Amino acid sequence: MSSVLKDRNIVLGVAGSIAAYKAAEIVRLLRKRGASVYPLMTQAAIHFVHPLTLTSLSAQEVALDLFETKRGRMRHLSLAELADLVLIAPATANVMGKIAHGIADDLLTTAVMATRVPVVLAPAMDEGMYENPVVQANMRELKSRGMHIIDAVKGQLASGEVGKGRMVEPQKIVDYAEGVLQSRQDFAGKLFMVTAGPTREALDKV
Repeated sequence: MSSVLKDRNIVLGVAGSIAAYKAAEIVRLLRKRGASVYPLMTQAAIHFVHPLTLTSLSAQEVALDLFETKRGRMRHLSLAELADLVLIAPATANVMGKIAHGIADDLLTTAVMATRVPVVLAPAMDEGMYENPVVQANMRELKSRGMHIIDAVKGQLASGEVGKGRMVEPQKIVDYAEGVLQSRQDFAGKLFMVTAGPTREALDKV
């Protein structure tokens, strides 16, 4: 059975977390289902995984610089326009906080601000950060704006401790992204009537 990801363009944002190495497997799984993957890395992310790794796996040059151009277009605009879905995995507290508050100061956050397609974020951080009220509030804000958060799970963290904050495994991330696109496809081209409160219609006199 063909995947809804077939022939779709996925912009994969990779933020600066130890879980960044899992982006390589995410790229592989997305391409296996027929998607084209366009990796985008923050400057912090390149300390955890080399851009050449994602370039080799995706067959696309990794986007790094906010001010670089692609065929005469600013990179954040070209990525935002070609994307069918933006997937940020791992998503750090810093990146989620910026997006929640409308801060666009690097290529990743600027591309998110410019896009009109679904955005899926897979958080990864230490439990203390994940449970921080500010981080939780930011995630609620992102959800309220229609963005999709794949809740972190409990497991062994980079600190060596066991707690909640571990990014879900690549297979589940790709399944989730596929589900988001499938739901959009299911409702595409359909019209809905939404009413507020009761509808009253006067009766004809008999």
